[in-house]
Amino acid sequence: MAALAGFGAVFALVRAKRSEAFDLAITLKLQGAQRPWLRRTMAIVSWPGFPPQSRIIPPVLIGTLAFSGRRVDAAYQAAAWGGAAISTVLKEIMRRPRPLPPAVQVVVAPLGGTSFPSGHVLTYVMFYGFLAHLLAVHGRADSADRGAAVALLGLIAMIGPSRVEEGHHWTTDVAASYLVGTAALLGLIELHDWRPGR
Repeated sequence: MAALAGFGAVFALVRAKRSEAFDLAITLKLQGAQRPWLRRTMAIVSWPGFPPQSRIIPPVLIGTLAFSGRRVDAAYQAAAWGGAAISTVLKEIMRRPRPLPPAVQVVVAPLGGTSFPSGHVLTYVMFYGFLAHLLAVHGRADSADRGAAVALLGLIAMIGPSRVEEGHHWTTDVAASYLVGTAALLGLIELHDWRPGR
């Protein structure tokens, strides 16, 4: 799959320390914008991915699906939350340090672990991506569900730049997460949509 091949290429570049100049240049470019509205937007986009809300929002959404009678969908949505585990394993393998001042500006946040890949991005792609799929393809055929799906896709698109702009990750961390997250999400969607009896 192309997404996995792309992830492998980014992984190799980072492992060989060949992306550092590129990563720094992109971060400085984003941070150089200095627009207050952009900073606020990036902070809002990142907020759901920090604890405690990152440990509250997914179970609430999964529980809502289960209690509404969509237990199989809830189980798959729970599996989509497993993107966090993928991130943990990859971080352990790479052990890349996070960006630090004075090279870049870093917004104070409850950070832990290492930089590669971005747990925020991987979790958003898988968890909110699967939820968007449920809403758009298996939800009610109305504008509310479609609108919510579009909003979730917008959130996914913006989370990557927000992690770089806030100085919490490098661009290659984010790119790797989009790629491996997309590959895992597509596999999960295929299992969900083509399971026997559907």
